[in-house]
Amino acid sequence: MSYPVSTPHVAAVINPRSGGGHTGRSWRVISGELEKRLGPVVPLFTRQPATPHFLPGAELAREALRHNAQLVIAVGGDGTISEVANGFFAEDGRPINPDAHFAIIPAGTGGDFRKSFGLSNDPQEAVARIASGDTVSLDVGHMRFVSHDGVETSRYFVNIASFGLSGVVVARVNRSGWPRVLGGRFTFFWESLIGSLGYRPQPVRITIEGEAPSDVRVLVSALGNGRFFGGGMMIAPDARPDDGLFDFVTLRDMGFWGLSRLSGAIYKGAHTGHARVVSRRIRALSAEPLDEKPVLLDVDGEAPGRLPARFELLPCALTLRI
Repeated sequence: MSYPVSTPHVAAVINPRSGGGHTGRSWRVISGELEKRLGPVVPLFTRQPATPHFLPGAELAREALRHNAQLVIAVGGDGTISEVANGFFAEDGRPINPDAHFAIIPAGTGGDFRKSFGLSNDPQEAVARIASGDTVSLDVGHMRFVSHDGVETSRYFVNIASFGLSGVVVARVNRSGWPRVLGGRFTFFWESLIGSLGYRPQPVRITIEGEAPSDVRVLVSALGNGRFFGGGMMIAPDARPDDGLFDFVTLRDMGFWGLSRLSGAIYKGAHTGHARVVSRRIRALSAEPLDEKPVLLDVDGEAPGRLPARFELLPCALTLRI
């Protein structure tokens, strides 16, 4: 849709397909609650799925911000939230409107970003929270990587970027059918179980900024701005989205049975003391594969490509209405 000439200062970017289509069916009720508390809201609906080179939610958010929107609300799952956050930045990386606020009404399969803030997935609670006007600073990750078609590209992320088995799992989740009927947590658990059966840790060269490279056989490596991924796994239990650092967590050189024994601890965030788990805080990192097999990425619950990649944190890059 074309953005209206007379512009309310609040825009909502809605993914009507999220939550199995529930978001689209519920939008009339959600919009009524938003307008009751915030006044007129411009609804902007994503009409197509994201690709590694085109994020429809980001384009709609940019359009709103360039028309002086002061609050842009992402209505959808973790992928939609990530897309809208990307839209706060211009193509050259500069913020389009540094004073604008970002907000979320979460829906979707994983719901991991909201968990770091202790938020429910109830839309009415989300609207009340947004209307309160309370804000926090939000760090944002930026990454350059190789898309599935072999082209180098870049994007921002707000929750977690990871590589290894997690990239395989999220690709399976986004293609899955019947498991979604049983909810996001089960879907990720099931696809993690199936995906890990034939997966072997992959050799990766990891270079943390200012340090010598290290060659590691990676099951999963995660750069956590938030704490949760994979439908509720607390992979980075000490991560804070406003501390200016990633929590970098790597599960090294373990197979199906090792992961099975550790899975309960990962959901509780109790895995970081395990002998084959390394956790530390960093600002930037590069990773490249050491053989020909692709090492797949999971970026805020989406599967946009593979290594090699470079990740860096942008401190306090967004203001989140919460």
